[in-house]
This record gives sequence, structure tokens and C-alpha cells, in this order.
Amino acid sequence: MENPSRVGIAIALLLVAVAPHVRAVDGPALQWKVSTWGKQRAFTAGIETLAKYVAEQTGGKFKMTIGYGTLGAAKDLLDILNAGAVQMTTICSSYAPAKTPAYSGLDLPFLPLPDFDTQSRVHEAYHRHPYILKELAKWNAIPYSSNLLPQYEFIGKGKPPRTLVDFKGMRVRAIGGIGEAMRNLGAVPTSVPATEVYTSLDRGTVDAVSFPSTYAHGSYKTYEIGSWFTVNLAPGTQACPTLLNRAAFEALPPQYRKLFDEARPLVKKALIEAYGAADKKYIPLFKKRGLTFITYTAEDLAEFRRVGAQPVWDKWVTEMGAKGIPAKELLKLIFDSAESK
Repeated sequence: MENPSRVGIAIALLLVAVAPHVRAVDGPALQWKVSTWGKQRAFTAGIETLAKYVAEQTGGKFKMTIGYGTLGAAKDLLDILNAGAVQMTTICSSYAPAKTPAYSGLDLPFLPLPDFDTQSRVHEAYHRHPYILKELAKWNAIPYSSNLLPQYEFIGKGKPPRTLVDFKGMRVRAIGGIGEAMRNLGAVPTSVPATEVYTSLDRGTVDAVSFPSTYAHGSYKTYEIGSWFTVNLAPGTQACPTLLNRAAFEALPPQYRKLFDEARPLVKKALIEAYGAADKKYIPLFKKRGLTFITYTAEDLAEFRRVGAQPVWDKWVTEMGAKGIPAKELLKLIFDSAESK
């Protein structure tokens, strides 16, 4: 007859092997407030993944409550973080560029960010730069991660802009550095709020609109009234990091702080998958609606950068340099990080 103690040991080992891995990081019960804006969407997949991870790993002791527009307006979230009213927030520097002028370098148009891995590498390098850390520290903030907004693309009505010349005189919804670049290309940029974009395009107030592609075009349904779509213009994107309140983060026990490091690759993966799912959903819808897809050659894109972007880069370096910001160094960091592997 089998030794009962050996049987018990075997069963215990089997249960360990087949049971799901449950980890309980011991620590105090904490409740953090996390602020963002809009609705739950691809952009919020990162902070949602982080919140889920820390809750699971601590057995529910460390909870994050995410406020989707309920904890402050998007342009005020940096101030709210600084005041300690929230412990973590997402921001877009373009919403209040005067608050973080050096960080606005990531908003420059036509930067070499062809994919999410490159964008992530560039943003992480930027987040490590001493001047950027110093600038964010003024707001009691430290960078946690980038929300990796996709490159903007245009959906418009009328004649498709197959060449640089075709943008001349076109009224486009384009904000920040993208708007400046489009002005250099001869277009007429305007900063129509996202919620008014559909009506503006439908009524002909604008001829084309730029949004992070494809999820924002899908969310705001511009494809329903547009007739063409730029596939690879990639005129730029917006730098929208997740920031931590320094005091709140440093007050966490070490085992809780460690969870933030562990979650970083999960946050990145969740964002990329969410944006990818949007492409799989909306690209077929764009095609079904009969949109003309416009793909530019490498030569076209080089010309777009030369005419549209280079003057904006030069202006940014000059203006920021006059404020004592190491703008030339920061711009070089962007390009060097993009080229490194």
C-alpha cells in the first residue's frame, strides 16, 4: 500500500503545479487617484493595465481609482498632480505647452518615429535626460511611461493630396507642431476641438482632419464622411506621458515601487495591442466606405520633412535655446535614440 505521507506530498506538489500563480505582495492598504480624460479607450489601456497589475499583486491592498475626466480638465491635470490631489495622471504637453516647454520637443512634426518600439525608445531616453527630469520636478512629477500615441494621419474630402503641392490652400485640422508644419506646406491649419471635428468636416469648415490613426478617426467617425486617407504621411504625434506625483511615489514601500517597474513592459504591450486592435477594426471600415488610401514615397516624405518640418525644428531650437533650454541637445537625443537599437 502506498505510504499516505508520500501520497499527500504528491498531491500537494500536483496542486502547486496546476494552480494559478497567485502572488501576494504584503504591504499597507492604499488608495490612489489616477486622472485622465475622455472615455475608456486604447489610450487608457496602459494605466488600466498598471492599476490591474498592482491590485492583483497586492491582493487588492493597493488600489487605483481612475477618473475619466472626473478629476479635472486635461489642461489642468499637471497642476492637480502638483497639488497632490491625484497621485498619478496622464497629460499631453501640447494642451499646456508653456508648463513644460522642453518636453514639447517630442511634439515636433515629422520626427523619425516609424513604429512603437522606436517611439518607446526615444521617449524613454527623453525621460532620462536631466533637464527633462528637472522640468517635471517643478511640478512634483516624475515620468513613468509614454502612452505611445500613434502617428497622426489625415482623413479629408475632395481632391486627394497625392503631392506636397496638393496641400496648398487646404484647410486642415492640425494642432501643435503638426499645424506649423502644415502651414509651411501651404495648408491653413486650425485647432478645431476633437468633439467638433465631425461637424466641421461634414459642413466643409475644414477639408481634412488629423487624428492619431486609426483609433481616433474611428472613435470620431471621420471615415464616414471622408473620401481619402493618408496611410503613411506620419506628420507627427503628441507626447502624452503618464506621470507620478513624486512625494506619493517616494512614500510607497519598496515592494510597491518595484511593482511599477515590473508593470512597464505590460503597460507598453497593452497599449500596442489596443492600438493594433483599432487598426484591425477600422482599416476594413475605411475600405468599406470607399476611402482612397494615399501612400507616399520615401522621396515625397523627405520633401515633406524638408519643407514642412525643418523650419519648425530650427525655430524650436532657437526659441527654446533663448530660454536656457538645451534644445539642440534634446533634438539630437531624439534623432540619436531613434537610430539606436
